[in-house]
Amino acid sequence: MTGTDGRRFPFRFDPVFRPALALLGVRPATAWVAVTDREVLIRYGPWRLRTTRDNVTGVEASGPYRWWRAIGPHLSLADGGVTFGSSTAGGLCLRFGTPVPALAPTAWPRHPGATVTVADPSGLARLFAGRDAS
Repeated sequence: MTGTDGRRFPFRFDPVFRPALALLGVRPATAWVAVTDREVLIRYGPWRLRTTRDNVTGVEASGPYRWWRAIGPHLSLADGGVTFGSSTAGGLCLRFGTPVPALAPTAWPRHPGATVTVADPSGLARLFAGRDAS
């Protein structure tokens, strides 16, 4: 990552889903959202999403979710967004001005948003609203 003053937001893990997610390589040590003054990096096991911070044009809290719609990596057929989920409690959707790749190791498909089930969705939202400069 480039930039300074980064913050890392770990994913929230529902205990019942931890074994299945671990089989995919998604564990607390490999699932987080990092934000610096220039960049956003989402790591979800072997999946990565990287974009500039100014490409995040909006955030929206969502949830709770049904487990089959939120656990694991998902592509939304409704809007093409990606979900990286480890909890049904809720999360945060990041909207992008320019869609970005995430699910496939190629530049396609590109996603207009990413939903992440971080442990502190309100803290992550505040960071993008400019109320938390650290």
